[in-house]
Amino acid sequence: MSSGARIRASVYTSHVPAIGAAMDLGKTHEPYWQKVFSGYEFSRQWLKENTPDVVFLVYNDHANAFSLEIIPTFAIGTAAEFPPADEGWGPRPVPGVVGDPRLASHIAQSVIQDDFDLTIVNRMDVDHGLTVPLSLMCGQVDRWPFRVIPFAVNVVQYPVPSGMRCFRLGQAIRRAIESYDEPLKVQIWGTGGMSHQLQGPRAGLINREFDNAFLDRLVADPEGLAKMPHIDYVREAGSEGIELVMWLIARGAMADTADAPPGAGHRAGARPKVVHRFYHVPASNTAVGHLILENPQ
Repeated sequence: MSSGARIRASVYTSHVPAIGAAMDLGKTHEPYWQKVFSGYEFSRQWLKENTPDVVFLVYNDHANAFSLEIIPTFAIGTAAEFPPADEGWGPRPVPGVVGDPRLASHIAQSVIQDDFDLTIVNRMDVDHGLTVPLSLMCGQVDRWPFRVIPFAVNVVQYPVPSGMRCFRLGQAIRRAIESYDEPLKVQIWGTGGMSHQLQGPRAGLINREFDNAFLDRLVADPEGLAKMPHIDYVREAGSEGIELVMWLIARGAMADTADAPPGAGHRAGARPKVVHRFYHVPASNTAVGHLILENPQ
């Protein structure tokens, strides 16, 4: 057994900003919000029992760290610290994020040499796309219980990366992490979605059937799911449903999707175990989806 870093699990969750506001304002026990947060009670206990050293957290920035003047397709945070962003009403009252510059730099080196272009970010504020998933999984804490490597994906301004590009990138991230020389326990989180549209004639769109089919295929047929074209996301899941391609990065990093160049010695592992699955409508004007998958040990 290698003594290097290993991805133990992947976590998938929506990052609705109103969820963060509900926590910050003490509204979690109100009937409307209690139904949302009940789906994460198991997850918080699971995370306490399976606390990683590092979380590689895939999310999208909402014009806070990056304006529409500069839009990287994939950006990896290599700083030691990442403060919460001021999104127009002050930063969320949550702890600052502690990074892992050494592992992040190793991943950047490996993934770029694996022919994926990344933007390296040494200073970055992180918005609700990253802090809401942390709050959902950890609750209200004085400090996050692990280091975090932020990985921002452009799903705001077209052109955005394809599902297959994201899936293949996840495979490259897995190879990078497994080649790291410290015995770290790592989780990879994919965030955003599920179906929602925030503007236009279809504002408020939610598609339960699509969302649950996406969750089914994410578990059973991730590579097939990765072939789905962007127009299907937009048509079926709304304009912001495209955020779901970020879940494919996390899924591509799991053991059963191993895909390396000939002679690299990688073999696909067993399909991950579904530890928890949750789906709820609505939270604000969005469908909330959540999934935890564990790699076989």
